Amino acid sequence: MTNLVQFPGLGLSFEINRVALSIGGFNIYWYGVCIAFGICLALVFAFRHSIEFGVDPDSMVDVILIGIVLGIVSARAYYVAMAPFKYESIWEMIAIRDGGLAIYGGIIGGFLFGGLACKRRGVPVLPMFDLTAMGFLLGQGCGRWGNFFNQEAFGCNTTLPWGMFSETTRAYLMGSTVTAQSGVIIDPNLPVHPTFLYESIWCFVGLFLLVRHIKKRKFAGDIALRYLIWYGAGRFWIEALRTDSLLLVPSIGLRVSQLVAGVAVVGGVIAEILLTRKFRDKPLMVELPLNSENRARMKKLDGPTTFAGTDAALPASASRAEFVEKTAAWNETVKEALDRRERPEKNEKNPE
Repeated sequence: MTNLVQFPGLGLSFEINRVALSIGGFNIYWYGVCIAFGICLALVFAFRHSIEFGVDPDSMVDVILIGIVLGIVSARAYYVAMAPFKYESIWEMIAIRDGGLAIYGGIIGGFLFGGLACKRRGVPVLPMFDLTAMGFLLGQGCGRWGNFFNQEAFGCNTTLPWGMFSETTRAYLMGSTVTAQSGVIIDPNLPVHPTFLYESIWCFVGLFLLVRHIKKRKFAGDIALRYLIWYGAGRFWIEALRTDSLLLVPSIGLRVSQLVAGVAVVGGVIAEILLTRKFRDKPLMVELPLNSENRARMKKLDGPTTFAGTDAALPASASRAEFVEKTAAWNETVKEALDRRERPEKNEKNPE
């Protein structure tokens, strides 16, 4: 499964193998390794920054697991739905080891099912979406390198120095499944745009910009909206170079993915402008999260539970160190208040 990948303009060539390792005859592909690595980095990022968004790390574990699993299922379902008739069996439809995950499906599924899981677990939805958006960029930036090992998700011919060529790109471009804009001539023997690389760089740049915006956000969901705008804009441009995505209007080269990206950008820009104006003069206050122990104890109590005189929020601009310190103090205060409230109840149930 080796493939010679060349970058003629740079004088570089690489002998790559799609298989990362084999265990007992079972092949583990680089495609899956890249995706798994991206997910792991996204998890580390989310756990480190969750407290700055008012999300308890322990509480979001279930949300993340549900979002990842059903996000992958949705990514495959979206991919299959774009060309359902090329599969001969249900087993081919669910086989993802060779590639075939549509990121739009993953984004939709991740946000949808992750949001439902947030509601069930009592995790604030919009702050979790903000965290998820940055995790998506980190995961996508790493995961796109799986396309490099599979030699897929590339673009049309280019004369740029970083143009890429391999027998796999040549074989694909000689096939009948190539989709190109009207009037664009495809030569299988010439280098192509490494669009996987473009998207990977675009995602990492976007992550850098969003991380710098964490302390400047004006409302919950601000980062998620900026993610939609940034990723949608990049994807609209990159899709125009691709040769393997579904054309919506062949005469002008408009693709289904470009339509989705365009809607995301326009909708995101409108929402961002309106919400920024609405919260322009109001600093975003982040409610400090209760840990799982305190939340579980509060659920067992009868009637409303309040803790007067305690500041349970910090401005979004506060440092991570402040969030860590204040959240610990807040949870200790809640624990002591719960202890005081539970003692009379225990005495009433067990009089001497």
